[in-house]
Amino acid sequence: MSVFCLASVNVDHFHRVDHLPRPGETVAASAYGRGLGGKGANQAVAAARAGARVVLIGAVGPDGGWARDRLAALGVDVRHLAEVDAPTGHAMICIEPGGENSIVIHGGANRAQHEPGLTRAMAECGPGDWLMLTNETSHVAQAAAMARGRGARVIYTAAPFEAGAARAMLPLLDLLIVNEGEAAALSDSLGVTPEALPVPACLVTLGARGARWHDSGGRTITMPAPRVAVVDSTGAGDTHAGYLAAALDRGAPVEEALQLAARAAALMVTRPGTADAIPVLDEVTAFAATIAPTEPAP
Repeated sequence: MSVFCLASVNVDHFHRVDHLPRPGETVAASAYGRGLGGKGANQAVAAARAGARVVLIGAVGPDGGWARDRLAALGVDVRHLAEVDAPTGHAMICIEPGGENSIVIHGGANRAQHEPGLTRAMAECGPGDWLMLTNETSHVAQAAAMARGRGARVIYTAAPFEAGAARAMLPLLDLLIVNEGEAAALSDSLGVTPEALPVPACLVTLGARGARWHDSGGRTITMPAPRVAVVDSTGAGDTHAGYLAAALDRGAPVEEALQLAARAAALMVTRPGTADAIPVLDEVTAFAATIAPTEPAP
């Protein structure tokens, strides 16, 4: 089986600051770095590092060759990463000492996907495969419909969040991923509780408190996150999503998949960076041996 990712690919610019800028404030950065990022690229790398076969569908600009090379080096199939006449997407990330961040993104090439290229890539997708989506690219609904039409399952991270876009995607999904605030906003817009969102399964991420899984069978699983010293929280949710997808792709039970994802995300936030900071499966296994077990909460 394979995990397909219609993925945003960004250049991440990191700025270490004493505190996150307030409106109208200029803050001096104590350190600067550049790396590979984008929610979709991060999820693709996480799934690959968790052991899945990952096919990335996306676009970069003429300046994005280094991103293609880095994705390939991290184990991602980049045959369907196109070059388009637009700048590669980028993100400006400020990180304070406690690891909290503030991010501004520019979509660039991520918003210039070519539908013929998407169609060619999705022709390789079939029953048993998964497609991962976020709101950082164009052609999200089209890709989901193509995947479902070919018998694949769809995971959608509804970020950056917009309630209307999320509502439109619900009939096309097998798994919806939202944070606590997004779950509340989407539920309010539909007049239901988060547990009753009309999807087969919904994962509500709770930050340092872990994540909560609801499914249409009436099951609720709350998986706490291991306690760690946070260096940089950027990309933690993407790491969680990619590891979860990889575990589900190989047939792991939901509880096991959630536990693995929680451990991978916890290890990731102890490191600076985004895609390059995502741990490989052996590192997560070794890390798990050093922490107290994380079992589903009652």
